[in-house]
Amino acid sequence: MQTRSLATADGESLHRILSDIEALGLQQNLTELEIQGYTVVPGVLSADQVERAKAAILARVKRDTGNDVDPDNATAGDSEGMTYLPYLLYDDEVFEDILSQPIPLTLITYLLGESCLLSSMGCHFKGPGGDPLLLHSDNGNGMPAPFPVYSQVANVNYALTPYSQKAGALALVPGSHKLARQPQGSEMRLSHEQPNPRAVVMDIDPGDVVVWHGNTWHGSYAREVPGIRMNLAVYFARQYVQTQERHKGVVPAEFLERHVNNERMQILLGAKQPYGWQGEGPDFTIMARNPRGLYD
Repeated sequence: MQTRSLATADGESLHRILSDIEALGLQQNLTELEIQGYTVVPGVLSADQVERAKAAILARVKRDTGNDVDPDNATAGDSEGMTYLPYLLYDDEVFEDILSQPIPLTLITYLLGESCLLSSMGCHFKGPGGDPLLLHSDNGNGMPAPFPVYSQVANVNYALTPYSQKAGALALVPGSHKLARQPQGSEMRLSHEQPNPRAVVMDIDPGDVVVWHGNTWHGSYAREVPGIRMNLAVYFARQYVQTQERHKGVVPAEFLERHVNNERMQILLGAKQPYGWQGEGPDFTIMARNPRGLYD
């Protein structure tokens, strides 16, 4: 009887997810996720959202470094190679809007279930020079191969500036999610001398988004032209996976007030994550709602 109940709950979750995919016209994207391990959705963000996100990221750089960086004309002397800017969610309300975008969130929910968590939100702020980011899978925290066929983590990568190989674009290897392991040796390379010949450059525009399965090999090229490549990398995990950033219990009060009726946002930030207790012990009412399958 219990097994039947668990199967029913997971089936109901899958039905809701597939209904959302159909309503949003994402059937082809779902096929691409299954076959090649990633999918590109153009024009998810408006021009206004892109500009607001870029302004907030540049404000973070100014706050952290004291430097005003020209995103169009910066040289290696201004900002060389890639710098990761973490924990952006609370910097500006535009990041809340982006986290809530229904199209990528629906695809992430298919990959990770309705109980998934936001693991991190940051920007790979890339100036000219530096080294490529080697191809890798995000199952990199000591997870032994073979990886499970289902996704345990997944990524959403928003382009905020134009992507091309010379501009330091993201690259992915189609079908690599089915290999269920990390790349090795020459498989990791994105240099001009010996690049992985299967790597596909994401030539996309500001506002476009790439969503990929956690097993999929990905990396990025070094930037060869002036200016800054900006993205927003939004990383998600199943409920039982340790998140990169801490959100549960530390979400600012004003943020919670804005989302008091937004159950999905609360779940993404750990409201139903039962672990991490101290002297008070476990909350069994939350534990009773633990995920009951791949989609729950």
